[in-house]
Amino acid sequence: MNQSPDPATFSARRRPVSKPWYRSRGWWLKQLHGWHWMTAAISLIGMLLFAATGITLNHAASISAAPDVREMKGQLPRPLLSQLTSAATETAPLPAAVVADLKQRVGLDAAGKAGEWSDSEVYVALPRPGGDAWVSIDRQSGAIRAEVTRRGWISYANDLHKGRNTGGAWSWFIDLFAIACILFTLTGLVLLYMHSKPRPLTWPLVGLGLIAPLMIALFFLH
Repeated sequence: MNQSPDPATFSARRRPVSKPWYRSRGWWLKQLHGWHWMTAAISLIGMLLFAATGITLNHAASISAAPDVREMKGQLPRPLLSQLTSAATETAPLPAAVVADLKQRVGLDAAGKAGEWSDSEVYVALPRPGGDAWVSIDRQSGAIRAEVTRRGWISYANDLHKGRNTGGAWSWFIDLFAIACILFTLTGLVLLYMHSKPRPLTWPLVGLGLIAPLMIALFFLH
């Protein structure tokens, strides 16, 4: 006589085997969403800055700005003048004591900046974002001449965009910001793929974002 199967045993045999965590679609969605929003939050303000300055750089010729030029003069004390009698190389920076005196007299910091040494003077260029500056010291008389040029906030933001005369800290920021943007776009691309089935316009729009600049570059840039 055949024995009827136990319902509990039958349901246990039909129960689907759960996938490992690393093969689960839900796990990947959770990870991608996490990385996507974190990189978006990190790069949000930076993307806003770089997008806005992309417009101002594209129309730089039509944005007029009158530079503000300020000239300063001073006199290096005689005891410090003796430190300018010789230089180790033609591009040696100014001595520390002279740098400190210049900062107090004309408000410019020449620490670690290469100097241009000639028989008559020492000239130090001090370029900066959104402007320029320089200081010159007569090696015979100790007369100090300096000039600071400011071209406004738009020029300042444009130079931040280009990394022009911004120093090492800003250079590191640009690199880290670029990495965050790459992660943001790559995780966004994978999320587009995972959510693309009910959204038929996904890949035509992605393709448009690729083809439009490519066509402009091929047919309109010479």
